[in-house]
Amino acid sequence: MNWIYIFDIVGVLVFAISGILTAIDNDFDVVGSAVIGLVTALGGGSLRDVMIGETPVGWMTDTNYLLTILIAMLVSYLFKKHILKLRKSMFFFDTIGIGLFTILGVQKTLAAGLDVSVALLMGIVSAVFGGVIRDVLTNIVPLIFRREIYAAACLAGGLVFILLEQILDTLYFNMGMSMLTVVIIRYLSVRNNWSLKFTSR
Repeated sequence: MNWIYIFDIVGVLVFAISGILTAIDNDFDVVGSAVIGLVTALGGGSLRDVMIGETPVGWMTDTNYLLTILIAMLVSYLFKKHILKLRKSMFFFDTIGIGLFTILGVQKTLAAGLDVSVALLMGIVSAVFGGVIRDVLTNIVPLIFRREIYAAACLAGGLVFILLEQILDTLYFNMGMSMLTVVIIRYLSVRNNWSLKFTSR
């Protein structure tokens, strides 16, 4: 069983639900909500693939991703009230999602023969740029441009993954520790209101 693929699909589902709920809250119609869900879940990975020259982009060769978006649409519209009650759980799964997408982005970029520094950037693009596109389309200041530590957590997770890959030949363990790094940094930053914003005196 390919656990990476399963986690990827679950991450797409969670990101799509997040985007669709944002669209619903902004009074988008069904088509608009579907577009927002699609770009939220697949926008970052698509941008990464185009930038590193991997075309057609991943989801275009696997219809399970589009099926996942459709399921996210149904779940979001039918169970919106129940999902909103699970905001803390959604935050947890969203954080796992960005950790996973960071690592997948790093892996795919390195496999394309590009430099480690580029791989780290593409990991961040994979994880956060779907959310950036969502926020721009719904007229919200993107999360990575606000106080919350988001992209920095992805960078830390990507660095941990690359370092572990140099010393350990245990892919799933390395991925798990890297994702845990992202989760811990995100959780602590939100709980303790940490930010990278510098204030002038």
